[in-house]
This record gives sequence, structure tokens and C-alpha cells, in this order.
Amino acid sequence: MSPHVIRPDGDPVGRCDRSLTVTVDGMPVAGVHGQTLATVLLGDGRSHWRTATTGSPRGVFCGIGVCFDCVATVNGVADVRLCRRPARDGDTVATQTRLAGETK
Repeated sequence: MSPHVIRPDGDPVGRCDRSLTVTVDGMPVAGVHGQTLATVLLGDGRSHWRTATTGSPRGVFCGIGVCFDCVATVNGVADVRLCRRPARDGDTVATQTRLAGETK
């Protein structure tokens, strides 16, 4: 899946999306209401936001909330599945790692 963001002023369908901003590891990321947090991050060009115990990167795998590969910390709550969580203006997302000796 490759992210492709259509600016509202260039949308051939003529939608009037309401923008929102979430903060990911201290950086602002733009999205629109109706997106999940995973799609906001994918639209920002991020393919992963968690590191497994093996050191491998994890992001969206199933996209329907079954696999738990896309978990991150949202507003201080750990292990939130970003593919299932609607993005809300002002959300704070922190990437997670499961590497031994590391916490994030």
C-alpha cells in the first residue's frame, strides 16, 4: 500500500474534509476526520511505528484489528491498535519497542 494524499483543493470528487493534527513522537502529523490513526501515519509516509522483540519493524499487517502488529501508545494508553482507532484532533501517539532493555 502506498500513501497518496489528495489536497482538498485538488480533489476531483469535491469533498470538504475537516483537517486534524496528531502528534507522533513529538512531531505534528496532518490528517482528516474519518481516518484511523494508522491511515494518518501511512499518509505521512510512515510504514512502521513499533519494533518487535526480534528488532523487526511493525506497522499495519491485517488492517482489521486481528494481528496487533500496528499497536502504539495513544494518549498515554499502551498497545492501542491504530488500524481500529479513529484519529481525533490533538491525539498523541508514541511509537513502541519490545526490544530487551528498551522502553518506549
